[in-house]
Amino acid sequence: MSPKKQPVSAHIQESTLLHPAIQAWRIYLRDQGRSHHTLKAFTADLNLLESYLPTDNQIGQISTADLENHLHWMQNERDVPCSAKTLSRRITSIKSFFRWLFEAGVLKSNPADPIIQKPVASRLPHALTQSEYRLALEAARAIRDGAKADPRPLVLLQLVLETALKKGECLNLMVEHLEIDDPQKAALYVRYSNPRFRYKERRLPLSKDWVEAYKAYAQRYDIKDQVFPWSQRRLEYLLSDVAEEAKFEKNISFDSLRWTSAVIDLVNGVDAETIRQKLGISKIQWRDVHERLHKIAREYDYTQAR
Repeated sequence: MSPKKQPVSAHIQESTLLHPAIQAWRIYLRDQGRSHHTLKAFTADLNLLESYLPTDNQIGQISTADLENHLHWMQNERDVPCSAKTLSRRITSIKSFFRWLFEAGVLKSNPADPIIQKPVASRLPHALTQSEYRLALEAARAIRDGAKADPRPLVLLQLVLETALKKGECLNLMVEHLEIDDPQKAALYVRYSNPRFRYKERRLPLSKDWVEAYKAYAQRYDIKDQVFPWSQRRLEYLLSDVAEEAKFEKNISFDSLRWTSAVIDLVNGVDAETIRQKLGISKIQWRDVHERLHKIAREYDYTQAR
């Protein structure tokens, strides 16, 4: 079966120098809706390859040996250290770039195809233990009911524990996305304006307790449009306040709350597809996440919670 052709600028040929080919690839990635961070990182990786190879090298002249020598130089001869994570990303960038050229019919063969990817053995994600989970909620309630009476930490903390929303999703959450007229059937809708992320859109149930806490919070802060009309840093500080009140040695992050939410669902018998959709991740991502959730449950000795 011939490879599926991907769009590539008409002026890119085997005789094209590496620099204009990289720029064409960057435009392609941008048109595919890739993030600014991805564009910056992938382009920098290919620019490093360009700086290593002779300036007059045409893309059709670049061999597998050239790429292997470049990777060896990065790891062993370049003055700047190259971590395992960075090396893995740079290999991904190189393989993606040459696969794009090959599948578009610009190159007759793919010199990066024999290059072996070196996956990074990532550490187990941080989640709250069951006791920390309970202490965090107690601390958030204490802040709400304390002398300064701030309901924001509880509303934010409980929301992420119930829904596993990402930080950006919390920031983008609007009042119109809440369905809370009937507290017994309350839910929120996660929306994305970029069509590329439509698979992340989902409906997530909300507890009656959260709805009650939210209504008091909304009245106090006159919430009309954005559910959390605060900066990203402020939301992080709100979770830090909970950690400080609970006397945790470590901080509480959005990521740790997402993992906590998912592992609690796992040990409570929620089916895998429901957890995947709750997290808003693809089926390919879920394979790794599912395995990690089981490891967290075992390491943290999780039993049924909530």
